[in-house]
Amino acid sequence: MITVKDVWHSFDTNVVLEDVNFVAKDANVLGLVGINGSGKSTLLRVLSGVYQIQHGEVLYEDRSPADADVRKDIFLLPDDPYFTNQSTCRNLLDLYKMLYPQFDANTYKEIISYFRLDPNKPIRSFSKGMRRQTFIALAFAVGPKYMLLDEAFDGLDPLARNAFKQRITEMVKEKGSTVIVSSHALKELADFCNEYLLIDRKHVIYSENIIKENAKVFKYQLIFKDGVDSSKFEGIKARSVQIVGIVATVIMEGNEEEVKAKLQALSPDIMERIDVNFEEAFIGERGRFQGGGVVR
Repeated sequence: MITVKDVWHSFDTNVVLEDVNFVAKDANVLGLVGINGSGKSTLLRVLSGVYQIQHGEVLYEDRSPADADVRKDIFLLPDDPYFTNQSTCRNLLDLYKMLYPQFDANTYKEIISYFRLDPNKPIRSFSKGMRRQTFIALAFAVGPKYMLLDEAFDGLDPLARNAFKQRITEMVKEKGSTVIVSSHALKELADFCNEYLLIDRKHVIYSENIIKENAKVFKYQLIFKDGVDSSKFEGIKARSVQIVGIVATVIMEGNEEEVKAKLQALSPDIMERIDVNFEEAFIGERGRFQGGGVVR
């Protein structure tokens, strides 16, 4: 279990993380969601001990990531993993065997072979996706208790993404690992994460809070046979309104009966309630910070 308490982090006067608190449980895949530049990479580096904790604390079962015995249980796959001009898959195998006593060379070779990577070819000659595949192989060969993955799916083709997700799920089930995986694309995370963190404007919102708020959010599709424009929805305080032709999709929060009454007062020809998905809840939460609006 990873416990994060009152963490702040800044670069000179630029505060990137502010009052961050959450718990990542054992045998769990936690999605870290936020737009590019929101602080996802910084948070993962703080959690891993790459960045020194400036304020607050990060605990791995009551121990600091600065503890050498803890570090061997942590694997960080950054968005831009480091390698030298001379590095090959074979070189990295030798290096990581020294860094991680539990390194499984057979697992590494198996995944390298699955991705059809040349173990003797310089990694600098690989595409971005191939470089990502190389470090994914390292991650699973280490088999860490705590795996931190930054934009893990960037550059991977659909088959590689699916294989990656399946392997993470199996590792969590078999070893009880804690995995935190960041992405700016919710769709990449929605099918295999157990919980979520939303990071926006220095702050982190835990998924439990998003889910609680989502219970008060309602989505309706309204059809106006004679057409509709944005002026129709002025004053109803919707989270979002999307208009395509004669169909308006509206997301509102509050009391369900009151929401329904406000929309019926607009006299749609057809009105139907539909499910709100997590991505829409995420967009709604960001709308609280940045302001929503009508999209045509």
